[in-house]
Amino acid sequence: MTLVWLSILWVFAAVTVAMLPLRSQYLPGVMLLIAAPALIIAIGMTYSWALAMLALLAFLSMFRNPLRYLWARLRGRKPELPK
Repeated sequence: MTLVWLSILWVFAAVTVAMLPLRSQYLPGVMLLIAAPALIIAIGMTYSWALAMLALLAFLSMFRNPLRYLWARLRGRKPELPK
């Protein structure tokens, strides 16, 4: 049951961070980005891998732009940050 509450808390934190001005989103967004895989793995181990896959799809949908940026950086490109 604690995992369910942690997941709900993570979602509310992500929505709150999304409402912040863009420059204020970086630090809390990175913390949420780092916490998500551990939470998704815990969901998969506790409930089912099908629910973990749904959580992964939701995570990828919510963080598509930061993940695109990280993917471009890993490939050696230098994408522009919004001003």
